Amino acid sequence: MIEILYQDEHLVAVNKPSGWLVHRSWLDRHETRFMMQTVRDQLGQHVFTVHRLDRPTSGVLLMALSSEVARLLSQQFEQHQVQKTYHAVVRGYVQEGATLDYPLTAELDKIADKHADADKGPQPAVTHYRPLVQVEMPVAVGRYDSARYSLVELQPETGRKHQLRRHMAHLRHPIIGDSKHGDLRQNRGVAQHFGCPRLMLHASHLQLTHPVTGEPLQVTARWDEAWQGVMAQFGWAGVFPELAGVEFSAANGQDS
Repeated sequence: MIEILYQDEHLVAVNKPSGWLVHRSWLDRHETRFMMQTVRDQLGQHVFTVHRLDRPTSGVLLMALSSEVARLLSQQFEQHQVQKTYHAVVRGYVQEGATLDYPLTAELDKIADKHADADKGPQPAVTHYRPLVQVEMPVAVGRYDSARYSLVELQPETGRKHQLRRHMAHLRHPIIGDSKHGDLRQNRGVAQHFGCPRLMLHASHLQLTHPVTGEPLQVTARWDEAWQGVMAQFGWAGVFPELAGVEFSAANGQDS
C-alpha cells in the first residue's frame, strides 16, 4: 500500500517510495511498479499527475482527482507558486547556505528526446540550499581514513531535469547515491558501510494553495527506513523528528 499523506475530493498526496516510476514508460518496459496506476487502483478512481519526481527520489507526490483540478495545480507548478523543500545527504562539509543560480543545458534521452532541439542553450536554474548538520565517519572511502557528510535542505525555484543533483555536483558536494552525477566511490561506501544503496534525496515538504478552497496546504512526508537508518548511524536521528512520522497541516486544522 502506498502511504497517503492527504486526500480530499479534489486531490491526493502520497509518499512516493524511492525506485518507483511516476507513470508507465515504454523506456522501462520491464518495470511493474508505477505510482499513477498503483494509486488509481488503491483509491478506485482515476488520478492525474501534475508534477514528477525522479525514479530514485522519494517523498511528496501530488495528484489531482479531476482534469480541472489537474489544470489548476499544473498552473501553480508552472508559475512557481508551489514551494518544494527537499533534504539530501551530500559528500563533504557544506559550510554555509546560499543561492545557486547556475543555468543547465537540457539532458536529452537519445530515444525519448530524439525530436528535441539538441542545440537549445542553457536554461535558468535556481536552487536555495543550506547546511543543517555535518558528520565525519571513521570509515575508509577512497584514499582517506574517514568520510565527511552533510545533511542539507534544498529549495528549487525552477524545475530542470535532475536540477538538484546537478547543482550539488556543481558545488562539489554530490548527493550520495547519485549514479549519474555523483561520486561512485562514495555511493559504494555508503551502501557497504551503512546499508543504504538508494539516492539520498527526499521531497520532504510541499506547500501550495488549495486549487478549489484557496486555503494554504502543506504536506510532509517521512523518510523511509533506509534513510532513517543512515540518520541514526550518523547521529542525526533527532534533527527532524517530524520526518520520522507524517504530518499534515491546513487552514481547516484537519490532520491526516
